[in-house]
Amino acid sequence: MPNLIVTDRALLDFVDIRNYSIEEWGQTTAEKYLDDLEAALQRLSEAPTLLRQESQVAGHLYFYRVRQHFLVCDIMDDSIYLLTVLHCSMDLPGRLTKLQPTLSEEVKLLHRKLNEYRKNSD
Repeated sequence: MPNLIVTDRALLDFVDIRNYSIEEWGQTTAEKYLDDLEAALQRLSEAPTLLRQESQVAGHLYFYRVRQHFLVCDIMDDSIYLLTVLHCSMDLPGRLTKLQPTLSEEVKLLHRKLNEYRKNSD
């Protein structure tokens, strides 16, 4: 089973989704939505083949839709990196272009940290 690593950017996306959902629909609905996102992360860690590449959007990234959001991931070695969480109404190619090259750099940094951690753990 691969490691699933959530970036700081993705964590901030979850906070934004939570805050927006509470404001629009209330605490109970917000918690249910976040539970659905968390369940999706669990599914991906158990079955990474659920991720799909969308070459017309970003050929090197992987996507998984959860209700009204896309989980945007990258895969390196035996790890899935959740890079960001984007709403379906967004212009995905445009938004991802604005986030690049930052997303790629974040993955490289996480990958280096994970390798250092593994070396120090041995």
